[in-house]
Amino acid sequence: MKMRESRILRRMKSGKVATGIKLNLSDLRNAELAAMCGFDSIWVDLEHISNDLSFIENAVRAAKNYDCDVVTRVKRGSYSDLVNPLEADSAAIMVPHLMSLEEAKKIVYYTKFHPIGRRPLDGGNADGKYCLVDADEYLRQANEQRLVIVQIEDPEPLDELEEICALPGIDMIFFGPADFSQGIGCPNDFSNPKIAETRKRIAETARKYGKFAGTVGGPGNMDELVDLGYTYISLGADVVALSDYYLGIVGSCGDKDCKR
Repeated sequence: MKMRESRILRRMKSGKVATGIKLNLSDLRNAELAAMCGFDSIWVDLEHISNDLSFIENAVRAAKNYDCDVVTRVKRGSYSDLVNPLEADSAAIMVPHLMSLEEAKKIVYYTKFHPIGRRPLDGGNADGKYCLVDADEYLRQANEQRLVIVQIEDPEPLDELEEICALPGIDMIFFGPADFSQGIGCPNDFSNPKIAETRKRIAETARKYGKFAGTVGGPGNMDELVDLGYTYISLGADVVALSDYYLGIVGSCGDKDCKR
């Protein structure tokens, strides 16, 4: 028996762009709807949102029905915070605010199995199909089919970007422009040339070392990001879609005078 293959990995390896949508609302019907609509992945969050592992497990089950991956952005904490979402069968974990090569090495150590790292071994969870995947195959397939994504969203790690991208066990470098704008002293000023320069540099360096590059974007700039070399793009968020819909209704219908 084999582990479930990652859809985003399959698409990126075939030369296609993989898409995602970020879910801020902790509702499994929302996760199922996003998967049903055709996104390659749904991005669920443990860094900023009060989700728990039970939600992650159930979101994975909902997404699997439509061959949709779950990418879980983890908390910065113990090694369990890194591996538990993988054991719940997230296709990828995203580690926020990577600050150094040394930190990247520790992440690999705890999230990849031998011979790359020393991830604690269980196999009795959803990712290993509750011990139905052969133990040796579980190690091999987990290393191949589960992505470790690190976010570059601060200027500090840029001095070691080449070494981080070259590190075995790091599968994707993900550029986060919002926090990066804070780090360079211009919060939310996305016209700052340093942001465009760094976005380009991250894609180029990731590809140089055979790694995938990911970032946030939207229909308006997706082609530009693809031209830069990004192969995984998170295209929006549920709260933005829903608020746009609500505001549109209120704006067109919400201030009518009644007729007496």
